[in-house]
Amino acid sequence: MARANTTKRAILDAALELAATKGITGTTMDEVAERAGVAKGSLYYNFSSKDQLFEALLHEGVGALADSLRSAKGELRGWEAINALVTDLLDLIAANAPLAKLMASEIFRTDRAWQETLFALRHDALAVFAEAIDETDAPAGRSGIMASSVFGAVLMSGLEWLVFEPDRDRDDVAAAILATLRVR
Repeated sequence: MARANTTKRAILDAALELAATKGITGTTMDEVAERAGVAKGSLYYNFSSKDQLFEALLHEGVGALADSLRSAKGELRGWEAINALVTDLLDLIAANAPLAKLMASEIFRTDRAWQETLFALRHDALAVFAEAIDETDAPAGRSGIMASSVFGAVLMSGLEWLVFEPDRDRDDVAAAILATLRVR
């Protein structure tokens, strides 16, 4: 059983690396098998199609992201929670830049087989931000779009940080994002 899990993990890791650099459309199952160091038969045994492979990859990654955000928020409320969420999301982006790149490129694609799964998982992650926003003095009824704005700002700022300013301190990046949120 451990061998099967090791093979599946190698396949998911290889698919993520390739998709982060080439995009999902530009990534072939042959390349995934080669990068993972597995036979094509093993690849197709674990994932019957490219769509199933990338749906599993996004489900795992975005699901873990939502779990991490819920944990970071914990019992914190309002701006204290938002600060923790921004910092946690930046840490997640830094720890897994390939997944962040994949999310940024796929989040608005509506023509994908996994779009429904990604939408549900995205909703779970955004709900954590929306709950914290509801606990501030933000205008009523806007927490959903505000949560999306904050999440998107952190995702894009995090990628910007890693690509163009990797020497910048994470706390400085978080402070800059938080400062833009408090502008009225």
